[in-house]
Amino acid sequence: MAPTEPPAGLAAGPAAGRPPLPVKMVIAGGFGVGKTTTVRSISEIDPLTTEADITEVAAGVDDLSHTPDKTTTTVAMDFGCITIDEALKLYLFGTPGQERFGFMWDDLVEGALGGLVIVDTRRLEDCHAAVDYFEHKRIPFAVAVNAFDGRIEHRLADVRWALDVADQVPVIAFDARERGSVRDALLCVLEVALSRVGG
Repeated sequence: MAPTEPPAGLAAGPAAGRPPLPVKMVIAGGFGVGKTTTVRSISEIDPLTTEADITEVAAGVDDLSHTPDKTTTTVAMDFGCITIDEALKLYLFGTPGQERFGFMWDDLVEGALGGLVIVDTRRLEDCHAAVDYFEHKRIPFAVAVNAFDGRIEHRLADVRWALDVADQVPVIAFDARERGSVRDALLCVLEVALSRVGG
């Protein structure tokens, strides 16, 4: 798909003067996988973040071994938006990554068309909870492997096997720092969600 091409079924614009259709999408994953970076990279507004400093107590609970420079963490949500074309505008809600904030997820995913589960291949076990959640809620999603330091540690086929996701769930590589890469990942989620609606 060309970068500027909308997903199938969204090419026709709305009636003149009508605002774009608002669509909610959730950005999920474990602690420190790049959810806040993803929202910041793509949002056309200054994103709303609810980050707090990582305290010594939190550092004793959260695994910082792969993110030693991380000094803040999301404690409620990240929020941003991006207009895909004249017909569609995505509202992005990033979840907190720690299990102790999991009680917020039900509210954040209410009404969501789909989700992007971000994965750090250096600690795949941290992403099982997000994958299980979307599967249990029957929310269309894609798995996006974040290329930390410009590379990923495992083949995408191996990531699919390790996370035990269904064949119809896309497993892609992306870079949370790159706007175009994030855009393509979100379009992938849209395609999955629309294919389920159309099916």
